[in-house]
Amino acid sequence: MDARTDMLKLLRDRRAGFSLDQRFYNDPDFFKLDMDLIWHRDWLFVGHDCEIAKPGSYFTVQVGDYPVVLVRDRQGSIRAFHNSCRHRGSRVCTAERGQAAKLVCPYHNWTYDLDGSLVFARQMAEGFDKGEYGLKPVACESAGGYIFICLAKEPADFAPFRAMMEPYFLPHRLSEAKVAFESTIVEKGNWKLVWENNRECYHCASNHPELCKTFPEAPLVTGINGADMDPEMVAHWDKCEAVGLPSRFEIDKAGQFRATRAPLLRDAVSYTSSGRRAVKKNLSDTVSADRIGALLLYHYPTTWNHVLGDHAVTFRVLPISAGETMVTTKWLVHKDAVEGVDYDLAELTHVWTETNDEDRRIVEENAFGIRSPAYEPGPYSEIHEDGVIQFVDWYADFIGPRLSGDEKPILRSVA
Repeated sequence: MDARTDMLKLLRDRRAGFSLDQRFYNDPDFFKLDMDLIWHRDWLFVGHDCEIAKPGSYFTVQVGDYPVVLVRDRQGSIRAFHNSCRHRGSRVCTAERGQAAKLVCPYHNWTYDLDGSLVFARQMAEGFDKGEYGLKPVACESAGGYIFICLAKEPADFAPFRAMMEPYFLPHRLSEAKVAFESTIVEKGNWKLVWENNRECYHCASNHPELCKTFPEAPLVTGINGADMDPEMVAHWDKCEAVGLPSRFEIDKAGQFRATRAPLLRDAVSYTSSGRRAVKKNLSDTVSADRIGALLLYHYPTTWNHVLGDHAVTFRVLPISAGETMVTTKWLVHKDAVEGVDYDLAELTHVWTETNDEDRRIVEENAFGIRSPAYEPGPYSEIHEDGVIQFVDWYADFIGPRLSGDEKPILRSVA
């Protein structure tokens, strides 16, 4: 059987509430199917509006085999293009980020305007039509200060995500913030292991001493069940919504994205070792309350987020190979906040820098053990890992119909 047939059979035969078969975590052919059927076809978080605030500012990103460039055009719109010259295919923008009046390919100096149109191609034959050789566009949308792209020829409707997400995020004005610090690490594990680890705090007490000073380990915070029955959580929602901050748990019907606001532990107001604020200026001039906890957003397969009163921490997941995943973390602060005056960079980044490295170790040990011939799928904790169960179910239900081509849901065994 080919990999597509094998994957479909394993999904149909898998036990509900159990981890996946070994091949989902380390098989290059299964990884290629993940890329083709999910990553190259769905909306992916790539960065923030504030990173390309001025016309001509750009950044680049690599999604599987696709290099992409994001640029702010002269009218202020954000555009995305395949970062491949229409002459002979060289990357046009080779830097991670920059500022340019036009996008110039370094190979033969073909030059593109900020709207992607070809404006200069020297010494081409008479009759050459520049209008036919603009950069190929990539679908691009911005919502609440977040930029998403989709590599599919016919992208899925972005509107449902925008409608759910923006009421939660617009009060925080992330499109007007700035990135105080950015960190990228490579975790030697499959992208699904990175997500499975993120979707539970069952491991937190024994692995995240700094995070556990402020972030609650309660399953209802990382999971999908029970939050609306918890008096502390409901009281927190009521308090935040009284000052105009949508807070209640909301999830889309397919389970791909969700948002909620959760309280921090005790008197903590920020992710610092002391629990005190990391930045003197609030992230948004319109949000004055301190005890608003953390706004949590998850959007499979690329991002999870924590937005607090004084700063935001955003995470981007991008697969490199079956056994490597890139995780980029960005700390956003008020646009006028000054390092050394309004915040200490080490204090701002300490908790999540430590937590990221601890998670890297966890994922790598998980991947190491799964490579054993003795590995077999094990049961998740229904109490602590319902968020993991939900992620794995989403993955199976999302990729399954694309494997079969009949758009019928996968039927999981409960034996």
